[in-house]
Parts: sequence; C-alpha cells; structure tokens
Amino acid sequence: MGTKYTIGVDYGTQSGRAVLVDLANGHEVADHVTPYPHHVIDERLPVSGIKLEHDWALQHPDDYLEVLRKSVPAVIAESGIDPVDVIGIGIDFTACTMLPIDEAGEPLCFDAELIDQPHSWVKLWKHHAAQPEADKINQIAAQRGEAFLPRYGGKISSEWMIAKIWQILDEAPEIYERTDLFLEATDWVISQMTGNVVRNSCTAGYKAIWHKQDGFPSKEYFKALDPRLENLVDTKLRGEVIALGTNAGGLTDKMAGIMGLKPGIAVAVGNVDAHAAVPAVGVVTPGKLVMSMGTSICHMLLGTEEKQVEGMCGVVEDGIIPGLYGYEAGQSAVGDIFEWYVEESLPAYVKEAAAAEGLGIHQWLEREAATYKPGQTGLLALDWWNGNRSVLVDTDLTGLILGMTLLTKPQEIYRTLLEATAFGTRKIVDAFHSNGVSVDVLYACGGLPQKNHLLMQIYADVTNREIVIADSKQTPALGAAMFAAVAAGQGAGGYDTIIDAAEKMARVKEETFKPIPANVEVYDSLYKEYSQLHDYFGRGENDVMKRLKNIKKSSE
Repeated sequence: MGTKYTIGVDYGTQSGRAVLVDLANGHEVADHVTPYPHHVIDERLPVSGIKLEHDWALQHPDDYLEVLRKSVPAVIAESGIDPVDVIGIGIDFTACTMLPIDEAGEPLCFDAELIDQPHSWVKLWKHHAAQPEADKINQIAAQRGEAFLPRYGGKISSEWMIAKIWQILDEAPEIYERTDLFLEATDWVISQMTGNVVRNSCTAGYKAIWHKQDGFPSKEYFKALDPRLENLVDTKLRGEVIALGTNAGGLTDKMAGIMGLKPGIAVAVGNVDAHAAVPAVGVVTPGKLVMSMGTSICHMLLGTEEKQVEGMCGVVEDGIIPGLYGYEAGQSAVGDIFEWYVEESLPAYVKEAAAAEGLGIHQWLEREAATYKPGQTGLLALDWWNGNRSVLVDTDLTGLILGMTLLTKPQEIYRTLLEATAFGTRKIVDAFHSNGVSVDVLYACGGLPQKNHLLMQIYADVTNREIVIADSKQTPALGAAMFAAVAAGQGAGGYDTIIDAAEKMARVKEETFKPIPANVEVYDSLYKEYSQLHDYFGRGENDVMKRLKNIKKSSE
C-alpha cells in the first residue's frame, strides 16, 4: 500500500502548527508554524480600533484558516511526499475558545455591520470578563442541587461556553439574536473543512456542561438563569455531539484546493490541545496521569466509572478516549511562576553569571538549584501566583514563600518554586487516588519536561511515582494526527481505534524519572507542612490573601 500519512494541526494561543506524521511509526516528518496575524486581541478591535474592557481576550477567526492556507502546503513541500498519500487531517485547539456564527456558518465579525461589535468576535479561552455570569451559574446550580455541578468539582468556570454565551446575551442582546449557533472554534474550523457543523464530545463535555447520558442541563435550569436562555440548547447549542476519532466528513473540494490535499479525505472531529496529547504518549488505559506541562499544567486521567473528586475540572464519558471516563484537573501557574521569578525578582548578578558562562538563566538556576538536597533550603512555598485551579478552585488565592533569611540565595528560591508546583500536583494526585480513581504512574509532555530535568526528578520524588516523558515536542499535534488516522480507518491505511493507533504511533523516551527513596522521605515531611499551609490559607481559616486583594482594590 506504501507509506500513508495524516496531518495534525495544533491551534495554540499565539500560533498554529501543522505536523505531517508517518502512520507506520508516528514519526513527525515535517512541521510548520504560522503565527496568527492578529495575535491575541486584548486591547483594541482590529479595523475600528474600539477599546476593549479589562479581562477581554479575543481572536480573529480568519487567523485559523491562515494556518491551513500556509502551514499545510508547507509541510507537504518540506517533506516532498505525494499529497495523495495523506489520508486524513485532525486538529486540536485551546478551549473554551468560542464564536457566534450566522445561518451560513460565517462568524458574525465577518459582517461589515458587526465588525466593530466586540461580542461578534472569537472569545479566546483566557477571556475572563464573564466572571459575574459564572458566579450566578454556580450559585443557581448549587441552590437547585443540579447533578452536573459535582462533575466539575463544584464550579463552572468563567472561561467556559455557557458563561461566555450569557455575557453576550447580557451585554449585546442584538448579537445574541443574530447568532444562529455558538460554536467552539475547533468545531468551526472543522465545519470550514467539511461543510458540516458537528460538536465534539471533548469540548461539549468539559466546556459546555454536556453529559453523554443526560445531555445539556435542563430547560428549567437555563430558565432559572435567565428566561431568555430557556431554549438555548434546542436553538443556539443544537447539533450532534460525536465521539473523538469520528470522521466529521470529507475535505471539501474548495479547501482541498487551498491546502494542496486530496478532496474527500477524512477530517476528524475537533479536539482540545491537552486532551489530544493523552493517546500521543500511549495512554489509553486507566491509572496513568498525563501532565501537559507548560505555563500551567493540565492533568488528565482515565477511569472506568464516574466518581466525584474534589476540585476536578470535569469528568466526561468519551471525553479523552472513547469508551472511558476522562478526568481533568489543573494548576493555573507552573512555568509562569518560574518565568515571573526570572523576569521580576532575579538579581542582576545571576543574569551576568549565566551570560558569562554562555548559559540561559533557567539553565544556570537549574544547575545551581540541583546542588541542594531536599529540605536543605529551609524554604517552602504555596504555588498560587495565579490562584488555584485544583483542588480549591479559587482564583483569589495568591503566592507565598516561607522561611527566608538574610542568607537565602536566588537558586534556593528557584528550587523552592519548582518544589511548590510539585506539591500542587501531589494534592491533585492524592485527591484522585483517595476518591477511588487510581494514579500509578505519571506521564509528562509539553515544553517543561524536555528542558528541566531537576523539575522532573522533584516531581517523581514528591509524588513517589515514576514519570515517563513524551518523545514528541508536538505531542498534541501528534494526537490530532492519530485521531485523523482513526477517522480515515484501516481500509484507507489508517487505524480502526485510537488504541490501535497508539500502539504504533505513540512515542515516549526510554529514560524515565524514578523516585529516590531518601528524597521521598524528606519531601513527605515537607508535604505535610505544605498541606497545613494549603488548608490554613486556602480553606477559609485565614483569608488574609483575599483581604489583601480587597485592600489593594480599594486603594487603587
């Protein structure tokens, strides 16, 4: 049959990346990045220059198509393969990134009449201006005892679909009225490739309160939120929700022409970036926690039944791997904390020392921090620089470092911040494990594990679990390409299930990080102290962090 390929497109916050993958072994033959021409729109609208309010984050939908126009032909050209051998394409996306479309499937912001209306544009995942709506969604769900609330750790996020829709209704009812459908951007891009509008089970489940057995929340609940939302599900959220790896339809002639591919090839339904990474590291069975590690961490785990776990971001049947329950939790700042320290708090002499040795600052700090034994710094930190996503689900919590003296060195603080994020992950591991969702081994992918060996050893020691590292630098794109192979099916040269695809295409490094017993013992003692501070400041015994925030607000 000859070598067959699929393309995975990973849509990030700043750019999109296409990766061409060999289906026999998961080898990434070529990749190409297209930066979004309009970047993140968080100050002024393009064209009209209208100023946006605080906490807004928008994008231009055509930027997503630009990735297909540029990066897909680029990987074909770079690889030199015959495009006829590409049997499918799949995508993954930041989420919830959503937009309103009209009856023709066009984004409302493409309409000249609506171009200067902020609510007609794509709301990026990190658009946080729908917090008042999210607060009411949670309050009314709790009052009514809605069954869905515990599945999301007790809180629906302002980043998710329903809060964003309600903000549009509250602030721009005319945009709400003009909207035929509210779609995840991942589903909209798929509709552009296939001409079919379908919703994927991953974003519907994690970001839009959809449940495989129960569907969306009831009309009564939506009516309790706002009488104008009563029929939301039947109208603007209508559409079939289908499992990952399903073929959403063949590639249209028009898009095939633009991308330089064969018309009619399989287009897999959309997916979320972190979730697509799970099969790409070979995880298709329970007991393995996948950490997508970068500026923040998304933790994903598979289970055979639906359990309630404190502070989880969701449990969704078919949400990650069809046939299993996918659990998600997260830490809202990890790499961001290390970056903050280097950018905002590091003495100039460290930068000079690193430069003199020709090392990056993080490299220099990692090397120096590695000379200390666990506990030797005398320091302990709470990793809440950007609030706490799991298990406390509280964006108003802030960071803390304890134990500093006149002798404390920058590398000691750096090590302590690495350890604090590991303790945060252990809190999540413990929450799952103690609620009957087993965690036996950790898998790490993303930017951080490739670069920072000390960090991974600390995570192994703190959690007392072995850590397996992804071999791909483009793990989500590889996962998207694997789902494309499943959408194409074995008959076309792909695979019939994601489990078959993972067996051949998933790639991890041979070297793993194993816990060092002496370190595990010391970290157990430190973790007890971390847990006491975590509960004291995080569970209401001392709300000093929130009081400080209020004092700051009132003095601005």
